[in-house]
Amino acid sequence: MASAQGDAVIVDAQLALGQMALDRGDTTAALEWFRAAGRSGDRRAWNMLGRCAERGWGMARDAKMAVAYFRRAADMGDAWAMFNLADLLVRGDGVERDPDAALALYVEAARLGHVKSLNMIGLLYEDGHLGASERHQARSFFKAGAEGGDCWAQFNYARHLIEDGAIAEAQVWLEKTLETGFPDFWQQCGAMLAEHADPRLRAYAARALALAQRVSA
Repeated sequence: MASAQGDAVIVDAQLALGQMALDRGDTTAALEWFRAAGRSGDRRAWNMLGRCAERGWGMARDAKMAVAYFRRAADMGDAWAMFNLADLLVRGDGVERDPDAALALYVEAARLGHVKSLNMIGLLYEDGHLGASERHQARSFFKAGAEGGDCWAQFNYARHLIEDGAIAEAQVWLEKTLETGFPDFWQQCGAMLAEHADPRLRAYAARALALAQRVSA
């Protein structure tokens, strides 16, 4: 038992060092740390190896390899791997496009507490990936994801409220995105609402764009 605990500590350290390497832009070192952790059979390591293959971190981009890594980690119960594999299935990237299989993975990941999956389920219903667009169904998932703290779900739920004319209620959720979001997100959201007829939404857009610029500087 002590040996197993010691092995787990080593894997945790390897994953942490890999993430630190990513954060400083050293993708080659990150890949090596994730490979070292992967030799233990850790599902988190397999997910991160999938991310390296998907994004081309420390290696040539290989979507098919990413699918294999994600599938292995997903089969072991890793919610992030389920989410990442579902994203590739939605796009048909490295694998045949299969929105229904993606939905099943997002649902399972959400069941395991992966909040971002709720937003993706909403988008699948809204954009008609599963057939006819079901906006009412989509809204319920956006709301659940928003309440769970996902910035994109908060924005998408706010977007639905805006379409209904419920600007004041939408503002509540838009305010939350200024705390939960990140520069690229704020840039996109600000751009989408910068020309809106309602001055309250234009004011949010200006704040989001300014925040994106300040944090990125």
